[in-house]
Amino acid sequence: MLNSVVVPRPIAWVSSRSADGVLNLAPHSFFTVSCVQPPMVQFTSVGRKDSLNNVEATGEFVVNFAAEPLYEQVNASGTNFPPEVSEFEAIGIHTEPSRTIAVPRVAESPVAIECTLHTTLELGDCTLVIGRVRHLAIEASVLVDNHPEIQLLRPLARLGKDEWSTIGDVRSITRIRHTDWPGHFTPPTS
Repeated sequence: MLNSVVVPRPIAWVSSRSADGVLNLAPHSFFTVSCVQPPMVQFTSVGRKDSLNNVEATGEFVVNFAAEPLYEQVNASGTNFPPEVSEFEAIGIHTEPSRTIAVPRVAESPVAIECTLHTTLELGDCTLVIGRVRHLAIEASVLVDNHPEIQLLRPLARLGKDEWSTIGDVRSITRIRHTDWPGHFTPPTS
C-alpha cells in the first residue's frame, strides 16, 4: 500500500563492484537527494542485496539515470541473479569508466552520479545508503543552455505493483517570495 501511494518514485540504477570484482547493476526506487552542501544522494536497500554488500565492501557506487529508452534493461537488472553473476553481462549493458571511482558507469545512461559511501543506517528490514557525490557526468545531448532538459532526459519512475511511469505533461510555476505575496495568490473560496 505504501509503495502505491508514495509515487512517482525516481529510480537509482546503482552500479557497484563486489570485493571479488564482480560488477552489479540494480534498480532502487527509494532514492533522492539527501544533502546539497556537501552534495549527497541516498538510496534504500530493501533487505540485504548485492548493491548494499558491494557498497559496504568497496565504499563506492554510481547512480546511473534510469531513462525511458532503457525501461526493459532497468527492469531486467532487478532480477535476483546470484552474486557471482554480473547484471551488466546478463542483460547486455555496456560499462564506461568513471572519472573519480573504480566502479564503472552505465554507458547507455545519459547521467551518472559517482559516489563514495558516507554512511549507512539500518531501519527495520531496510538499509539507507548515503553517498557523497564525487562527480556528476551528464551527456551534452540532454542539455539545453547548459542545463538538463527533462523532455530529453525522459526519466522512468516506479509506481505501485508492477507499474512504471514516464514524464507526461510538464508544468512550470515560479515559487512565490514572501515579499511578493500580497495580491499574488488568491486562495480558493468555499
